[in-house]
Amino acid sequence: MAPGSGLTMADEYADYKRVRHVEPVPQAEAEAAVRTLIRWAGDDPDREGLLDTPGRVARAYREYFRGYQEDPGQHLSRTFREVGGYDEIVILRDIPFQSHCEHHMAPIIGRAHIAYLPNKRVVGISKLVRVLQGFAKRLQVQERLTAEIADCIQLHLDPVGVAVVIEASHACMSARGVMTPGVTMTTSRMMGVFREDDRSRKEVLALIRG
Repeated sequence: MAPGSGLTMADEYADYKRVRHVEPVPQAEAEAAVRTLIRWAGDDPDREGLLDTPGRVARAYREYFRGYQEDPGQHLSRTFREVGGYDEIVILRDIPFQSHCEHHMAPIIGRAHIAYLPNKRVVGISKLVRVLQGFAKRLQVQERLTAEIADCIQLHLDPVGVAVVIEASHACMSARGVMTPGVTMTTSRMMGVFREDDRSRKEVLALIRG
C-alpha cells in the first residue's frame, strides 16, 4: 500500500493511467482557443506576426504533454537478471526534465535523481529516464511527480528500495505572483529499505549528493 493513501500501489497507478483516456480535442479547437487568448491578452491574432502562432502553440502543447499518450510503466516491462551478482544501489543523478504546473500551466524546470536497490532484476538505465519523462510531460505538481515515479518503479520492478529526489524551479513563482527567481524546491520519496533503514537512507542520499 502506498504510504498514507489508503489505496494499494496498483490502485494508485491505475489512477495515473486513467488520465490518458480523456476525449481528444481536434487541433482546430485548440488553435481557436489560442486565438481567443491572444485577443484576451490585448493583441490581434490576425496581425502578420501572430498568424501562425495558434498552430505553433497547439503543436507545442502536444509535445509538452505527450506523457498523456503513454503508460510510463511499460518502459519497465523488460528486465535483466544476469548482472554478475551485483546487489548494490543503482542510481541516476542529475536527470534534466521539464514539466508544467497544473495551477498556472507555467514551466517547471529541474533535475531528478532516481535510485533503486535491485531485487535480482535490473532495468536498462534509459528506461528510468523514460519513466520520469512520461510523468513529467503532463500537468503536474512536483510532489505528485515525485511520488508517481517512485511508485511506478516499486510496482513494476519490486526492488528492495526506491529513492526519488527532485529539485526544480517553478515559473509560476519566479515569473508571476511573488516574482522570486532563483528559488529551488526539493521533494523526495523513499520506499522500502530507504524508508525503513536509516543507514540505507543516509547511503543513498550521500550518493545523490555526490
